[in-house]
Amino acid sequence: MANAERSVLREGIVAGVIGALVVAVWFLLVDSLRGHPLETPMFLGRSLFYGVQESVGGGFALMPVLGYTVIHGLAFVAFGIITAAVIAASEREPALVVAVVILFACFETFFLGVVSVLSQAVKDVLVWWEILVGNLLAATAMLWYFLLGHRSLPRTLVGSWAKVLREGIVAGLLGAVVVAVWFLAIDTIQGEPLRTPHLLGTAFLKMRAGAPAVITYSLVHGLAFGLFGILAAVLLAGAEKEPMLVFALVMLFTAFEIFFFGAIVIGAKWLLDELAGWTIFVGNVLASVAMLGYFFTGHRTLARRMTAVWADDD
Repeated sequence: MANAERSVLREGIVAGVIGALVVAVWFLLVDSLRGHPLETPMFLGRSLFYGVQESVGGGFALMPVLGYTVIHGLAFVAFGIITAAVIAASEREPALVVAVVILFACFETFFLGVVSVLSQAVKDVLVWWEILVGNLLAATAMLWYFLLGHRSLPRTLVGSWAKVLREGIVAGLLGAVVVAVWFLAIDTIQGEPLRTPHLLGTAFLKMRAGAPAVITYSLVHGLAFGLFGILAAVLLAGAEKEPMLVFALVMLFTAFEIFFFGAIVIGAKWLLDELAGWTIFVGNVLASVAMLGYFFTGHRTLARRMTAVWADDD
């Protein structure tokens, strides 16, 4: 028991350090490209120790950077230890994998939630998508490390990775096509075909107006849906063996809807002046229905089991 506890502690510390380093390197790269290396940790350190009002302006200061780096690392280590303990428990009780999904979902939601309630001074320095990408990279690196040490768990839950990847990519591309066709129809009715991908490509990706903006945004949009589809396929494959993971799948698609509106409200409220909110909502609902329809076509047994459970409850 003592050896197992030490193993969990060691694994959690290493995973936390990996996550903290990934975020630190990401923001060092972003700050350097802006011409202000270490701006983000210095700003957050000043906000943490001196208050938001004292964090804006002034020259470089090393102590806030060091202080924030220590606290940032300790927070990631604490998260890593909690995750390591849950993953260790899930090897004995695979249904607990749903707790890992919840942990990482909260991990992402927490940071975006913090940014949404901070003052405008903070939002002028911290860009929401940079925070989201940094934490996604950290979460991916930490999960990769955990799965290296628990190879039997994903095999137990998922089975053939080739089948899961293929299914996830097809479902993701299907969802992306549904959204693209939906907005093409809306834009055409309004007399401006391809207006939506052009607007999003120039505004979010800073692409040159015209075909480059539309093509680049379409590629990024397809990649995002593909990644989402793979994650959903992994959860669905696990749900075949551990039905509790259906709960995680429902959470994933619910977060899928909430994320877009949350991201717009936090970082691009102006977009609601350009695009009707209901069109975004309906587009994502249609994509979700299409993806779930495709998934359950290939998982008829799971669909029947779920239907039978709902019928028994009624």
